[in-house]
Amino acid sequence: MKIISVNKRQDLPKYKQIILSVEMSIAEKRLKRGDKLPSVNKVSLEFGISRDTVLLAYDELKKRGIIYAILGKGYYVKSEDFSFEQRIFLLFDELNAFKEDLYNSFMATINRNAEIDIFFHYFNPEVFKKLVHDNNGNYSKYIIMPTNLVNAASIIKTLPPEDVFILDQTNNELKNYPSVHQNHSKDTFNALESGKIQIEKYKKLILIFSSYKQPMGMKEGFIAFCEKYQIPYDIISHFENNEIQPGNLYLIPDDRHLVNVIEQSKIQKLNIGTDFGIISYNDTPLKKVVANGITTISTDFQEMGRILAELILNQRKEQIENKSSLILRGSL
Repeated sequence: MKIISVNKRQDLPKYKQIILSVEMSIAEKRLKRGDKLPSVNKVSLEFGISRDTVLLAYDELKKRGIIYAILGKGYYVKSEDFSFEQRIFLLFDELNAFKEDLYNSFMATINRNAEIDIFFHYFNPEVFKKLVHDNNGNYSKYIIMPTNLVNAASIIKTLPPEDVFILDQTNNELKNYPSVHQNHSKDTFNALESGKIQIEKYKKLILIFSSYKQPMGMKEGFIAFCEKYQIPYDIISHFENNEIQPGNLYLIPDDRHLVNVIEQSKIQKLNIGTDFGIISYNDTPLKKVVANGITTISTDFQEMGRILAELILNQRKEQIENKSSLILRGSL
């Protein structure tokens, strides 16, 4: 990995990019006390910038006591003991109860070792693009929830590749970036398989699936399970004013649809868990008590936040699948 990097497409002034690069290299132990920095001429020629820009950066580092100069020889690291606080750009899709758990766990593990700015794209491609573009170069690390947004990978690739971490969902275009993510296809299939004895009591499985927000892996894992065990199934895009068919089991990734189904069950005077079944996604405290308990397929969002923070704190570049499981309650 380079000691110094300069990206002309970034809004951050080039001399500040050089300063940040040197600070990051020292903080990550890629530069140690006494190590020589690339020469002014080398940096100038490599990135096509003026010598004055490089000198401005090196002079600022000298004033702060981080480097020193030896006449005729160059610049060297003087101190590894300086206050370097990472600035982290955190881009979530939306804020909800389980994303709040993730965020709180991440913050607790980082433990004031970084300044965090959080943004939300709300599944809007234009908002996603603008937030990434406007903040490119202003942070030392970028944590991105790309969800299933079209062209998200090409937008993410405009960021410094060594500073990007992918969160919650990844894909083949982003496979080279470190990540903490869910494998939705495998997780859905395995969760349903673990509850197969309970599921087989139902006549038909109904997945209420909106491709606007939900990961396609959920749908793939659902279909794979139903076809392997020859269980009748259907996929619908929403549940509004629908009638619940007794004997059916409903898989519901979106909590708004979950509310609709529970409300409809009251209108039809149907009991959840006996007349029909529900499996929700993403566990929350409320689902433990609603309707005698809602069964969920859920990853551990607190663990996801903790692992992500540890990757950043320890400069680890790994792709980690976060664990997921079926949590059985009265609705199944």
